[in-house]
Amino acid sequence: MDFLRTTKKITIGGKGSTKKIEIGGDAPVSIQTMWKESLLGADLQKIAERITGLEALGCDILRFAVPDKESADAFVKLCTLTSMPLVADIHFDYTLALRCMDGPVAKIRINPGNIGSKERIKAVTDKAKDTGTAIRIGVNSGSLPTSITQEIAASGKTLSTHARAEALVKTALREAEYFDALNFDAVIISMKASTVEETVEANTLFAQQSDIPLHIGVTEAGPIISGIVKSTLAFSRLLDKNIGATVRVSLSDSMENEVIAAREILTECGKRREGIRLISCPRCGRLGFDVHAFVKRWQTELFSLKNTITIAVMGCVVNGPGEGKHADLGITGSENSVVIFKHGKVVRRLDVKNLSEQEKIAAIDAAFREELASL
Repeated sequence: MDFLRTTKKITIGGKGSTKKIEIGGDAPVSIQTMWKESLLGADLQKIAERITGLEALGCDILRFAVPDKESADAFVKLCTLTSMPLVADIHFDYTLALRCMDGPVAKIRINPGNIGSKERIKAVTDKAKDTGTAIRIGVNSGSLPTSITQEIAASGKTLSTHARAEALVKTALREAEYFDALNFDAVIISMKASTVEETVEANTLFAQQSDIPLHIGVTEAGPIISGIVKSTLAFSRLLDKNIGATVRVSLSDSMENEVIAAREILTECGKRREGIRLISCPRCGRLGFDVHAFVKRWQTELFSLKNTITIAVMGCVVNGPGEGKHADLGITGSENSVVIFKHGKVVRRLDVKNLSEQEKIAAIDAAFREELASL
């Protein structure tokens, strides 16, 4: 079925939140990541500082695992130290969700498959109504309710990709109906699987039956290369039909790379227009400029800029000003010199022949920073 999906709009950010994010409707697709470490014994001020960096890269929402009361207490305090909308990820113990909503938490993520009885879910929604906190119903293929897996088995079906996708949707719709019966509509749904096909099928089937905003992601996607490949394939197919109000690229890698990967996917899918567009050549035997080292030094700083410009980092004169002539600013190398160009025209040439490696890096970075500031 070909269609362009529209959803209702949900506001993320409860009482006391200094920043709120809209998800769904005509709101832009937001980017999420998840904190990779425990909150126990952590320096919350240092976490807040790193959150500032993630926000500069384009992260809109940040989720934290909250497995115990000590973590919940730390999470509540952290919510007061940053404007970033924070999400508490709760499994098994519903009282942790209640504790987190004592602070300006933006959203609670629960998995009804392991949170327990409907009475516990009602307790969470009752407090969420009071605090203005949104809830993400997170359904995973690895923790489907026993009743639904037994239903599939009784029908004679095996848990194939299609059957698992149907089970995810059935679970999500069932839980959404219960939240609706509780008159709680600040809901977002996620149905996560570890394969592209299951992710795409489940989210497409759900989108055909509900206007609840969807958080999309391929769970346990793997290390950086395979994870980005899976996420790109799944997201592009879903976003092309406006399925997906917020995204997370799940990688066995840094949060920063998750955010950058999500930015690039959204940009290439036409869902994001602002920000730096960084292009760089892969490098080859004609190497005149160390592309890899320069990109590694500059990537985070460049992606933190709000300028809507294209930066080209090229390895030699073949790919230099010629192939990068459309770029607002570019850099390349030729033998013992480094060339900086704007819109294909050389604006600066640095002689680095007699410089040490550290001196060379300092001279290149200083010149590039100066030209970048002049844009």
